[in-house]
Amino acid sequence: MVTTRDSMQDVILRLKRVSGQVEGLIRMIEREEECFQIITQFQAAKAALDSTFSLVLHRNLKECLSLDDSKRVEKILKLISKQ
Repeated sequence: MVTTRDSMQDVILRLKRVSGQVEGLIRMIEREEECFQIITQFQAAKAALDSTFSLVLHRNLKECLSLDDSKRVEKILKLISKQ
C-alpha cells in the first residue's frame, strides 16, 4: 500500500488507541467489573477497530483503482467477503 507518512501515522495512532482499549478491557475483566461496563468498552474497541479497518480498506481500494490494478482489487474483495 502506497501511502503518505501522515496517513500511515494516522492508522498507527488509531491502532495504538485500540490496543489501549483492549488492555483496559483485560484489566476490567481481571477486576471483575460490571458486565455493562465491560460490554460498553468492548463495543467502543470494536467500533474503533472497524473504523480503522474501513479507513485502510478505502485507501487500498482507492489506490488499486487509481492504478487500474484489478488483480489487487479482486484479492481485497475476496478477503473482505470472508467476513
